Amino acid sequence: MAIIEEILSLCPSLEIVSSVKRLNHISLGDGQVATATLIWILQRVLQNSRPGERTLAMNFDVLRSPVQFIQQGGISANLDWLREYEAWFECEGQGISDAVDRAGTPWLRMFDQLGARVDEILYPPEYWRMLQHGYRAGVLWRAVEQNSLIPSYLLLYATAFYDPGLACPYTVSLSTLSPLSKYGGTELKARFLPNMLRHDDRVWQGATWMTEIKGGSDLGAAVETEAQQDGSKWRLTGDKYFASNAGAELAVVAARGEDAPKTVRGLSLYLVPRRGEDGRLNYLIRRLKNKIATRSVPTGEIELRNSEGWLLGQAEHGIYLILEVLNLSRVANSVGSVALAQRAIADAYSFAEHRTAFGRPVIEHPLLRRQFEERMQGLQAALKLAWESVRLLDKVWREQPPYSESYDLFRLIAHLAKYWTAEFALQTAKWAMEVHGGMGTLQEYRAERWLREAMILAIWEGTSHRQMLDGLEVMRKKGAHRLLFQHLSGIAPEGQLHEMEARIERQLTLPEADREGTLEMLFSDLASLTGDALLRRLC
Repeated sequence: MAIIEEILSLCPSLEIVSSVKRLNHISLGDGQVATATLIWILQRVLQNSRPGERTLAMNFDVLRSPVQFIQQGGISANLDWLREYEAWFECEGQGISDAVDRAGTPWLRMFDQLGARVDEILYPPEYWRMLQHGYRAGVLWRAVEQNSLIPSYLLLYATAFYDPGLACPYTVSLSTLSPLSKYGGTELKARFLPNMLRHDDRVWQGATWMTEIKGGSDLGAAVETEAQQDGSKWRLTGDKYFASNAGAELAVVAARGEDAPKTVRGLSLYLVPRRGEDGRLNYLIRRLKNKIATRSVPTGEIELRNSEGWLLGQAEHGIYLILEVLNLSRVANSVGSVALAQRAIADAYSFAEHRTAFGRPVIEHPLLRRQFEERMQGLQAALKLAWESVRLLDKVWREQPPYSESYDLFRLIAHLAKYWTAEFALQTAKWAMEVHGGMGTLQEYRAERWLREAMILAIWEGTSHRQMLDGLEVMRKKGAHRLLFQHLSGIAPEGQLHEMEARIERQLTLPEADREGTLEMLFSDLASLTGDALLRRLC
């Protein structure tokens, strides 16, 4: 106990990583205790403490900076280019983002004055400057030049702190770049990749169009777009109903080849450019959607009419490629959800510091202070869970079918992260509006915007129901829960792991209706356990 007391006197909060690193050794009379031993002791202390007994891992001031927050969360983010990106948003980008949100859905100019079809999206010039800033900073080209997705997701986090909707064009462009670089033929990559990897304002954007009018969850039944082979390319005909980043120079599109089965196994993934080889528009934008939020990304309805496309990978592997694309976006959604939650808490704290009630700032009232502490702890766990999905994705994103067990583990954590972080962001944004009181309901301030944005994050790339069911599938078919418990061994209490494993095994033996119908509490508890365990990990 004396050892523990001495450690805790030096590390009085969860912010112990940097504290341990500052200590080479702690003197204990006759000998020395190595840092590895200290880490082991600290892990045991944290495992045996109740959340309410722990003090905050950092002060609230750090919430005002996305880069500082993730840096203090143990993620290496002290990068000049990232800090410059954050500084630009503080000085200029946030104002542009606010104006774009207030303006609502942009206009779509479908024809020029001579009657030619142009499908031009009429954002103000400042929007395009804001959008291009992230591409120049390297959301695409850094992934290839550094052979890592980490820089891209760092930039997505910083972006979502200021504008969750703006993170979408970057995300779907990254989700276009990845399958093109992995599955595109030599000629196809030579033709299109250089345009996506430019460092200037002429960079090409990407898009991922799967969803049709019948919905996005049951792609096997809902996708009616057909692809017919035409020499070395294909011709696609169909309609995409929720098509984010409409107007992109390239899109990856789910379609069904000739004579393919009318199931999910009959889907393939195709690359569709905005303009055909003859220079004319290769797809048409029927209209843009009037959304409650994410107004920094144009979402529309797309008409494919004998549109040129190129098959990516093997036709029979299409559903695997489609899921790869979706999982890249789900991880980005998780990262964006945490960033939004951070922003909502930060803005609420700034308001609570200055708003007075009953003779003192409302932040000094014990109940609200306690709520802030609990939100902060939840935010830290959410960050750990989201970033674990990034870290595991970075190890497996180059894999192709058949996948390794590491990929199966990534899939489960990605589903847990997308489910948990989106729900956390939504509840946190609602709570943050309440902290603001009536001021939070006014559109002239940002609190109500964060709630609108969070409502969409819970739906994007698969609702919570979809994440639970897909997570159940990877546990049932791949035993991914056992891989998860091996992954958490040593940082989560063994008793909790054994108890959770037993619950999952019982769940998997239930009849299908009961297995799915009673899943929510189990999946929620699994996500919570995973986030809390990762929060205990010191590196």
